[in-house]
Amino acid sequence: MDAQEYPIDGVLDLHVFEPSEIGELVPEYLRVCREKGILRVRIIHGKGSGQLRRSVRAILDRTDSVTRYETAKDASSWGATIAYLAPTGQSG
Repeated sequence: MDAQEYPIDGVLDLHVFEPSEIGELVPEYLRVCREKGILRVRIIHGKGSGQLRRSVRAILDRTDSVTRYETAKDASSWGATIAYLAPTGQSG
């Protein structure tokens, strides 16, 4: 999927991407959200085996602009992670 076709609205559903794309996709999506002033990002990785969730959280751990993240507190629970970003010009 062309990155320009995917909406930048603070919700990233990884189901439409290949797992091999996640390493570049997640940091880039967070960067663009931050530029747009979107500082709370929902990353939907699904429940499954938990491997994708672990990969996403490892990426979040390495991303300076992420101040914190948590498991979604709604019906999706551990199928989604909420990442909180520092405003542009600041790092977490």
